[in-house]
Amino acid sequence: MLKNLILSLQFGKLAPVALLERHRAALPRHSVARWIRHALQTDAEITVRIVDAEEGQALNRDYRKKDYATNVLTFDYTQKPIVTADLVLCAPVIAREAKEQRKTLQAHYAHLLVHGTLHAQGWDHETSEVDAEAMEAREVEILAGLGIKSPY
Repeated sequence: MLKNLILSLQFGKLAPVALLERHRAALPRHSVARWIRHALQTDAEITVRIVDAEEGQALNRDYRKKDYATNVLTFDYTQKPIVTADLVLCAPVIAREAKEQRKTLQAHYAHLLVHGTLHAQGWDHETSEVDAEAMEAREVEILAGLGIKSPY
């Protein structure tokens, strides 16, 4: 069943312009919506914000007390009757990881958007090994349905 999704896709300050254009090209709105919808169990209102390392580090420090830029942060506000969340993705971290893991920028963004969307619905990989394995298996299943190979 197709889930209703209200999506806001935002790009923070990414410099130089070539970096911004590269990340915009990897994130066409229709693809972002498709990736998120595949991970949803219910209707949702989600904001996706692509940020630089400075903003990513500040958010991670202020909200998680971890003073480094991470790949994705999920700010989940409600899970019922609809999911409402902000997904913040740090462009330089994602680009570096994609290169290190020998995957396309687009495939890595798809994985992290699925990952963040699952977090927004209550999935957690930091609570136990069993939860981590369940979340990873769900990510692999969703990505396979999107034609994307396992990121693990």
